[in-house]
Amino acid sequence: MHPTVVAVIPARGGSKGVPAKNLAAVGGVPLVARAVRECRAARLVTDVVVSTDDAGIAAAARGAGAVVIRRPGEIAGDTATSEAAVRHAMDAYEEEQGRPVDAVLLVQCTSPFLVREDIDAVAAAVVEGGADSALTVAPFHGFVWRDAEPDDPAGPEDPQATGGFGVNHDKSFRPRRQDRPQDLLETGAAYAMDAAGFRVSGHRFFGRTELVRTDPARVLEIDDPHDLARARALAPLLDAPRPGALPTRDDIDAVVLDFDGTQTDDRVLIDADGRETVAVHRGDGLGIAALRRAELRLLILSTEQNPVVAARARKLRVPVLHGIDRKDLALKQWCEEAGVQPERVLYVGNDVNDLPCFDLVGWPVAVASAHDAVRGAARAVTATPGGSGAIREIAGWLLGPSL
Repeated sequence: MHPTVVAVIPARGGSKGVPAKNLAAVGGVPLVARAVRECRAARLVTDVVVSTDDAGIAAAARGAGAVVIRRPGEIAGDTATSEAAVRHAMDAYEEEQGRPVDAVLLVQCTSPFLVREDIDAVAAAVVEGGADSALTVAPFHGFVWRDAEPDDPAGPEDPQATGGFGVNHDKSFRPRRQDRPQDLLETGAAYAMDAAGFRVSGHRFFGRTELVRTDPARVLEIDDPHDLARARALAPLLDAPRPGALPTRDDIDAVVLDFDGTQTDDRVLIDADGRETVAVHRGDGLGIAALRRAELRLLILSTEQNPVVAARARKLRVPVLHGIDRKDLALKQWCEEAGVQPERVLYVGNDVNDLPCFDLVGWPVAVASAHDAVRGAARAVTATPGGSGAIREIAGWLLGPSL
């Protein structure tokens, strides 16, 4: 039986350094949704829980696929500890789900570039490696200094000395980097604890603590507006698709496409007689034709009854279901009738009515212009907005960049 591993993301509403910090967008996605997305993608995580006292954070977390547990006021203030929030969330989860937690993770959404591999690594250290606790660390090569203060136990040997002194080095001796012991910086991003040991100790570090090394380029904690500005500047670089992060033809048997906002830019033009027109991208048509030639099952699924949806589907020679209120039920029935396993379906959407379909398929994909909650719930996000060639981009993922 697989262990129950619950990732807890504490996300208070009150933030003084950056107002509404946990809802601040980095790379177009709220911080809390970014953390939920990576936790959900981790191999060992059973459920993702967001502990919050804020309705806006709760809505964003649910939209990204997390379980939300309302945090009581007594552990939601400025002096409340993360451990208190984790303990409360773990107790509430066990009561609601009726099963014990084997390992609990503390994941900080203020570390925007935490990745699923690091979340899995700290979890694996506990549930597979036998550690009692684990945390993410990054190699650190700097010389740390501190102003001399009276009675500082780490202060200089000469009590009369004033000014700065070396904390991790002797200021009179400057060894080369390769000759110094490797220091490791706690990133503040992810921690894992054996649940029973955590209940006893009440602290995130106990017993044997495993250090999980991560990429120092991704280490950034958002505490003030300057940190947030840096994160937004770095997002285009660090959010770029990583090898293995996108689906290939071997992963997919069927592609299901939303229409408005996915194959269009979500705008509608209405003439004097009430007729509606939309703009589509010729590159998407080429991409869909290539997917059809690759013998992938295709479907357009839309809530709109507008004749333009059916007309576009006919031109593309793709089956269409439109005027659908419950897209998830229609998708489930289509998979059964087509003999397609939902976990091998790639579904492309852009708005919150696509989220139930995201929960059914193995590859939920959002276009770049999608609603924040949809981007947060997606397993992959295109670099191209809807209506501008996003479907052709996805075809390139599956069939190769030369498409």
